[in-house]
Amino acid sequence: MASEWMPWGERDAAAYVAVPTERDDKYSRGVLGIVTGSAEYPGAGVLGVEGAARTGLGMIRYLGDATDLVLARRPEVVTLPGRVQAWLIGSGTDSSDLGLLGTLFADALASDEPVVADGGALEMVAAAPRAGVIVTPHYRELSRMLAAAGERVSAETIATTPSVWASRAADLLRVTVLLKGSTTFIAEPLGARFAVTGAPPWTATAGAGDVLGGVLGALVATHADDVFESGVLARLAASAQILHATAATLASRGGPIVALDIAEALPDAVRRVLEVRVD
Repeated sequence: MASEWMPWGERDAAAYVAVPTERDDKYSRGVLGIVTGSAEYPGAGVLGVEGAARTGLGMIRYLGDATDLVLARRPEVVTLPGRVQAWLIGSGTDSSDLGLLGTLFADALASDEPVVADGGALEMVAAAPRAGVIVTPHYRELSRMLAAAGERVSAETIATTPSVWASRAADLLRVTVLLKGSTTFIAEPLGARFAVTGAPPWTATAGAGDVLGGVLGALVATHADDVFESGVLARLAASAQILHATAATLASRGGPIVALDIAEALPDAVRRVLEVRVD
């Protein structure tokens, strides 16, 4: 039976931030494969990479359709295929026109690595769910996912009762669900349930969800050995949301922000959360 919705805060999130030691190298710190961005929405690729890189991990392999823009912003990113510990797929893509990206999504979902799925990859997950997958839809995307699984519910209904539908979707789709909103609800199938608040309303801006995907991808890659244990993926998702909300608060200081501001504030957000851990 599913548990009650539990709050999640900075002290909780601190336990899920991987801090490197002198024995680590770029591989042991986690390698994230990213297949995001498209010709129509290349910025999603840049923002996801920024979110991941600034959260902290050893390497990013970017295989999406915004390579030139990503390298212009983050020249340390590797653009060749190779071993990864986790995947981030789908942000900034349209499920109706995937082309080669669809093959890359399918490969990631067929792999043994955990997957963070968004955007154009969501309906592929609904059609073939598996363990170790977390989806990060907004209300409209969750409505389409549920329709693909035979459950008809409007985006308006989901927005009215998001906790009900995050829980229902996790159980029906058999994947962990992070339903984005002013309160973010995270549910694993028949298991952990977390509710995360604290992001300023200015966070509702284009691309903020792409940054969140990168944050979550980084946390999953740095905890890949533990992801398949019960409740861990949901806790990583709640921790990613805390880091994202903290970064947004630090960037905003009461004023408007854009998505890149959130990404650039992530190192300070990580530092703040780690300071809570040692208090």
